[in-house]
Amino acid sequence: MKNSVFFVALLTSLFSFSQTLKGVVLDAKTKAPIESASIYYDNTTIGTSTNSKGEFEIEYDQDLQSSLIISFLGYQKLTIPNYSPKQFYKVLLDEQNDMLDEVVIYADDGMSRELKLKFFRSQFLGKSVNGRSCKILNEDDLTLRYNKNTKQLMASSKVPLIIMNENLKYKIQFEMKDFILGFGNVNLETEHFHLESLIYTGTSFFESLDNDSTIVNKRNKVYKGSVLHFMRTLAKQQLAQEDYQIFSKGFKVDPERYISVKSIKNSDAVEVKLRLPLSVMYNNKYQSELLNRQLTSEENPSNSSYFNTTITINRFGNYSPIEAMYFSGYMSLMRLGDTLPLDYELSNTNN
Repeated sequence: MKNSVFFVALLTSLFSFSQTLKGVVLDAKTKAPIESASIYYDNTTIGTSTNSKGEFEIEYDQDLQSSLIISFLGYQKLTIPNYSPKQFYKVLLDEQNDMLDEVVIYADDGMSRELKLKFFRSQFLGKSVNGRSCKILNEDDLTLRYNKNTKQLMASSKVPLIIMNENLKYKIQFEMKDFILGFGNVNLETEHFHLESLIYTGTSFFESLDNDSTIVNKRNKVYKGSVLHFMRTLAKQQLAQEDYQIFSKGFKVDPERYISVKSIKNSDAVEVKLRLPLSVMYNNKYQSELLNRQLTSEENPSNSSYFNTTITINRFGNYSPIEAMYFSGYMSLMRLGDTLPLDYELSNTNN
């Protein structure tokens, strides 16, 4: 059985405008209220928890466009991608299936847990100063497996990982969905591994632990040149002002010839069309590549000038669909340790 959510129309005055989402979280089987369930918008600092009656109320912003996450230990997590303050949410959470808790004993896969943790930390948290400052407080909850045949390291956890980012002063709750680290050349005897690919997905909630000037400066340094900064700058059409340069086939180009930005009626979001691939240079030293899926010759004939990728960017810098393009270079190397929440300093940035 899957978690369920029911919508009930709110009876409000025609002249009142709700700025919050309201609901109740119950056990799907017993209908008993679930107290202290986590309610948050994915990859933000905006969250709350249910009271003794299972009730919750969380602020609402129509432009956030980040999934609402409802979770509680021992229950299946629920994700609500579309929501409205005009609805009351009755959420029924199902307990985790006991079959999923079955202990499986794996034969020796040739990679020690210590080495697995080393790879996991470096690729999940990052190798930067911020990444190295991170500590996973419940590392023992990680299940790590190496598959000799596919040359892949996989990680999972039945409970959210709690990460302390000491450098940026964030406490992060990360509920992992996938983590697959692929290797090319492998020599188990010499412990030589050539990293080839990485996929990790999940939902996250950020709690700011400090906001003094030193921490703000560190966060601003990470923000500049990040995907979040680039997307906000792109949406505002301020690439030159924010020290971004665009290149195509090694030559600097006029962004307007390769990027089209149009406003969306009755929305703070914009539609952005791009002619990919493109190179992005920030501050004359940080270079990234913007790539789309491989197109056939029919889809993208040589010397074509049409835009082949379309995304939507809201005022938070959140873009969709995520799968429309991907990054390589500087922006692709930023891991969780260099990640800022989507609502980061929105009122104090120029993007």
